[in-house]
Amino acid sequence: MHSLLVVYSRLNGNSPDKTAAGSRPELLLRSCGYIVEVAASREEAVSLIADVDASILCLPITEFKNWADLLMSCKTAPIIWWCTEETATLSVAACEDNFIADGVLSPSMQPHEIHWGLHFGAKQCFERKQWMKEKEQLLSRLEERKWIEMAKGILSKAKNISESEAYDLLRKQAMNERKRMVDVATSIVKVYRMLQDQI
Repeated sequence: MHSLLVVYSRLNGNSPDKTAAGSRPELLLRSCGYIVEVAASREEAVSLIADVDASILCLPITEFKNWADLLMSCKTAPIIWWCTEETATLSVAACEDNFIADGVLSPSMQPHEIHWGLHFGAKQCFERKQWMKEKEQLLSRLEERKWIEMAKGILSKAKNISESEAYDLLRKQAMNERKRMVDVATSIVKVYRMLQDQI
């Protein structure tokens, strides 16, 4: 991880110009050897995100989620919160269940602590990405299973056969048509629903 994007929010007077020099992450990060870009608007952040390895959000926790969502929609990269007296003005209750940060850095950290914090942030981001991918696959399988179960029920009732026989019939039909079983099942359910609506 070599290049970073530091994001300030102009809301609440939080911007590079108004942030105390000791709390400005870009100064500390540059002194640690990182290439740092700075953005104070959504347009600037979106235009710069493609060329950086991680984003450091120097803004109140109440604004974090909106900015993180915006940046993650552009690129999957670690999102780190810069925690200072200015950005941590609210209680822990402000950190909602859907608050996603890959790490936290602060101006009191030493260079080696910042390096490790960014390293673990990158690891956390990768794990979050893997978890989201696995979650999507599981939800997709559940949805496919739902269509197959509905089609089995329809075939079982229509042909007066057991559900295991209906499953075999679905499988054979999918093989004959060279389609996925879920596609055949979906077609059966949709045709059945269409016929039911016409009755």
